[in-house]
Amino acid sequence: MRIKKENSVEVIAKISAVKAAIEKQKSSGKSIGFVPTMGFLHEGHLSLVRESLRRTGYTVVSIFVNPTQFGPKEDLQEYPRNLEKDMAFLEELGVDLVFIPDTLEMYPEGFKTYVEVTDLQDNFEGRSRPGHFRGVCTVVLKFFEIINPDVAYFGQKDAQQSVIIKKMVGDLNLDVEIQVLPTVREKDGLALSSRNVYLTKDQRKAASILVNCLRKAKNMVEAGEKDPYVITKEMTRMIGRQTLADLDYIAIVDVGNFEPLDKIKKEALIAVAVYFGKVRLIDNMIVQSKE
Repeated sequence: MRIKKENSVEVIAKISAVKAAIEKQKSSGKSIGFVPTMGFLHEGHLSLVRESLRRTGYTVVSIFVNPTQFGPKEDLQEYPRNLEKDMAFLEELGVDLVFIPDTLEMYPEGFKTYVEVTDLQDNFEGRSRPGHFRGVCTVVLKFFEIINPDVAYFGQKDAQQSVIIKKMVGDLNLDVEIQVLPTVREKDGLALSSRNVYLTKDQRKAASILVNCLRKAKNMVEAGEKDPYVITKEMTRMIGRQTLADLDYIAIVDVGNFEPLDKIKKEALIAVAVYFGKVRLIDNMIVQSKE
């Protein structure tokens, strides 16, 4: 990874200025790495930034709380924000450019164009959060058009999102490599998430059930269990014993296309979403079956 630069990170709010800055770097032969975020950065985001700094010549981070991916009953206004802290992290790492547009810059008056990956967006996260993936794909495609990255980085925690973005990139022949990096976890295994700050002390303790039931499922598969029903039943039982947890869904799916599996043959992705009060957390794990 590059040593921190002496000059400050460049901060841009306008699309035209970002395009000009990127074009300058492209013309000098630099590869562009891109990490899209909604801010309130944690080690999960920073792991993506470090990988971009390691692999590419010029790293761009966006900070934009995208309103189109929030439902009417979701936490858009309450979503945590701390731009000063975010910028301190990015300055320390030596990021080249931070793009911080406002909502009107990304969605000007009269905006009517949206991007959807049909079928893939309808289950699991899509069923629980209608319209979510339409908002994600729209803003990501806009970012790709504005920033023109060679490589874009996403986290495995948002597994369905990563599959959908890869499908969008392939279907639309976009010239960008999608890199999905491992989930970063806290000491007790809880996946890092900006929403973790919403948890009460008791909810935070209870939230370890997500990774615990995933680990139990992984052990079952490695011991020879191939029936998703049996695994789901055990995970449901474990979550049901945690009084502060309210199960949303458990999914056992194909790693590549997120299609539900009738039987685990070689590899599968197990995903779970659980409410703790009003706080909804997700996690997943890839498991390998012994033939």
